Amino acid sequence: MNIFTQIQRRRDKVTPQGGFTLIELLVVLIIIGILAGYIGPKIMGRPEEAKRTKAAMQIKGLETSLQLYKLDNGNYPSTEQGLDALVSPPQSGKLPPKWRDGGYLEKAKIPKDPWGNDFVYLSPGVHSDFDLISYGADGESGGVDQDADVNNWEIE
Repeated sequence: MNIFTQIQRRRDKVTPQGGFTLIELLVVLIIIGILAGYIGPKIMGRPEEAKRTKAAMQIKGLETSLQLYKLDNGNYPSTEQGLDALVSPPQSGKLPPKWRDGGYLEKAKIPKDPWGNDFVYLSPGVHSDFDLISYGADGESGGVDQDADVNNWEIE
């Protein structure tokens, strides 16, 4: 038995490998396209809701940092000292006796709200010990829908 006969026998024993035809692939692509056309707009219509949720989460994080500041120093930073008191020791107003080295924010930077604006901080606040506000997409007080404010006293 020579080598060519052995190769021929092996080739005869090998079963042909199955695969997808071009039509099957096109059908799958069309189905995926239809699903993307139906689901895509529903998903894409939610970025504003995601920004509002992110603003609420950022406010909660700032609240926690402010509470740690109060635990160390006995009071919240004043409106004049602002949120800067969380990243560097205040130089005016009532100076904190036990300001924590490294500050009270993990990244040592005050975050901007999801629309790129500064958070508004009032202490004492109108609604509680302090008020934290993101003015929403328009960057102005008040508004409805995407322009509505995100306030710490309204977050559950």
